Amino acid sequence: MSYPGLPAASAKCATQFRHPAGQAHEAPEILRTGITSVKSELTPAHPLQETDYDVSADKLDLAVLRNTQGLHAPLKLQMERHIVKQVGRLPCLPSCNLGLETLIGADETITFTDILNDRNDAEVMGFPHAMVEASLGLH
Repeated sequence: MSYPGLPAASAKCATQFRHPAGQAHEAPEILRTGITSVKSELTPAHPLQETDYDVSADKLDLAVLRNTQGLHAPLKLQMERHIVKQVGRLPCLPSCNLGLETLIGADETITFTDILNDRNDAEVMGFPHAMVEASLGLH
């Protein structure tokens, strides 16, 4: 799209400057292209740095289980996880969901959230009646 009185925009998105010695230099237009990171262009991310590493590892395990034991095995595991996720306490009471951790195998590992994410140490406690009403959709 061109406007009267303005030069047409080039497809290259760079402005050329002439050095006094006659050499052409290109300066990228940061407002159009954004700030680029040289590190991200040179090196790919490490597979262990994925944010969804647990999800992708779980999908891989279910795919291997399906290929080795058939379709019923991953369906049974997913059904068991779904049933265990539904069991819980009132919204105002802390729940560690030990059954799901046992099924996943996370009960044997100590992570950051096990030590520093204790709900008993929370500074703010909600109103139990309001929390139950909100979870039931009565509010």
